Amino acid sequence: MELEGRGPAAGPGPALGQGGLEALQQTVGSVLSSYGWYLLLAVVAVYLLVQKVSRSLAARPSARPGAAEAAEEPDVVVRRQEALAAARLRMQEELNAQAEKYKEKQRQLEEERRRQKIAMWESMQEGKSYKGNLKLNQQEVESGASASAVPKSKPNKKPLRGGGYNPLSGEGGGTCSWRPGRRGPSAGG
Repeated sequence: MELEGRGPAAGPGPALGQGGLEALQQTVGSVLSSYGWYLLLAVVAVYLLVQKVSRSLAARPSARPGAAEAAEEPDVVVRRQEALAAARLRMQEELNAQAEKYKEKQRQLEEERRRQKIAMWESMQEGKSYKGNLKLNQQEVESGASASAVPKSKPNKKPLRGGGYNPLSGEGGGTCSWRPGRRGPSAGG
């Protein structure tokens, strides 16, 4: 292939001319059309990385004088540590108090359960229903808690359905009745 009428022996001289420029444009154009989005994303990623590194480098020297000030004033560090230790001790005491309250509540609940079991066992030994005894105990607790409350009387209500209603019989249900399907193969075709 010859460029501008020169022979094959002549190398690329200072005069590339139009042919060399067009070849360069085609090469760059094909690279950009094939990898343009990747190049754009790479440029953006490099830009963001440079910004992040510059921020971290700018923040690093400003942290050093603060550490130097703390090293210069040990009494401030000691006061800070004492305050931190006092706060931890206070929080631990609160946690211990809460744990004691919880344990005491659990002991009371366990004692109440034990009393109920003993009462049930005694009522069963006497031949009484333990559930009836449990209901009596609950009524005693409720009456003791609400001595001033007047018990409400329930009005006489008539039943929703008659006494002879049986949902399995299929009678009296109106139009809502169910019948089983026919046995055997389906009659499709």
